[in-house]
Amino acid sequence: MAIQVGDKAPDFELKDNHGRAVKLSDFRGQKNVVLLFYPFAFTGVCTGELCELRDNLPTFVNDDTQLLAVSNDSIHTLRVFAEQEGLEYPLLSDFWPHGETSRAYGVFAEDKGCAVRGTFIIDKEGVVRWTVVNDLPDARDLDGYVQALGSL
Repeated sequence: MAIQVGDKAPDFELKDNHGRAVKLSDFRGQKNVVLLFYPFAFTGVCTGELCELRDNLPTFVNDDTQLLAVSNDSIHTLRVFAEQEGLEYPLLSDFWPHGETSRAYGVFAEDKGCAVRGTFIIDKEGVVRWTVVNDLPDARDLDGYVQALGSL
């Protein structure tokens, strides 16, 4: 079961597409976090969602908010994907131990070996304030996150 609104967000440390360690707790007290899990780089729906975020980046990466996108791909795959699509926000690799962070958030599909489309908006205190989880083929509605961020 996915993490729910009001739950403390599980901390994690993952490598980004440049090999740098990123911890959720590094943002505590400083920024709200939009934590987005997606199945795989280079797939149609995922590419569309991540490019839509790229095209609206000031809403999701600013003085008050940080976007973190997580997949079960390797950092090498994520580096090429980010370069190809012009993604200038952290793409985090939950590759090894495979799906550990996705499992902690309750969005790892064991039968598929990847995360489903889970989004968690985490406030500056580390509490989940909004969430939506979609099945693999179902794209998320960007307007939902924008409204949720506006309410913080």
